[in-house]
Amino acid sequence: MTATSPIGVFDSGVGGLSVLRDIRNELPGEDLLYVADSLHAPYGDKSPEFIQSRALAITEFLLGQQAKAIVVACNTATSAAAALLRARFSVPIIAMEPAVKPAALSTQTGVVGVLATRGTLSSENFTKLATRFGEHAEILVQPCPGLVEQIETGDLAGEKTKVLLKQYLQPLLDNKTDTIVLGCTHYPFLIPLIREFVGPKVTIIDPAPAVARELHRRLAGANLLSPRLDGASQYFWTSAPVDKTGPIIAQLWGARLKVKSLPVEFC
Repeated sequence: MTATSPIGVFDSGVGGLSVLRDIRNELPGEDLLYVADSLHAPYGDKSPEFIQSRALAITEFLLGQQAKAIVVACNTATSAAAALLRARFSVPIIAMEPAVKPAALSTQTGVVGVLATRGTLSSENFTKLATRFGEHAEILVQPCPGLVEQIETGDLAGEKTKVLLKQYLQPLLDNKTDTIVLGCTHYPFLIPLIREFVGPKVTIIDPAPAVARELHRRLAGANLLSPRLDGASQYFWTSAPVDKTGPIIAQLWGARLKVKSLPVEFC
């Protein structure tokens, strides 16, 4: 691995593209590899052992593509597998964390809402976060079953998506929430719709920009930043049928692109 080697990014599905987008903005000279494990999405209702096995397999694949760093662009996979990946592999492993700290320290009403999957909200990592920063604000958790599946189909503004989102946001608003944390990398694709429901005075926090900055810092510290300033490429794989997931990846990425099938031994 050298400074010109690519960065590997993976998620349970297409949600991690929201993180990939910020990595591209932060590091325009870096080649990017992305794996959407859409065959097994969502991770939120899977066992920790299953998620660990998927994280290990996908990381092995990305390292086989000469990735110099791995970004776990999934909150549930972070909770279940980030520590295991860091113990197993020597490359930098950058993972997600719901942005509870900045939300708790910035809220004006003292009430913070967290939208996430059940897997993330029930994790030890999240419990520690909520306990630590619950001293500064009331942390209201809102599991959002069904939202990931809607985004996986590319439905960002359909009637079913609107009904689900309103159902999950209304209890937060009823309790004077003024700051909403997006605890799943799929959810940033719904920010325009969330904004319609919550209005302009509610702060919406997406942790992806902070993850991109942390990746930049880690690469710089390891002398692994690409010498290029821009013009880098991105490559995409999916564990689901390409004809199903490929168009969704292109839709969310906002450009025509080629998506490959993840080799069967990694599926």
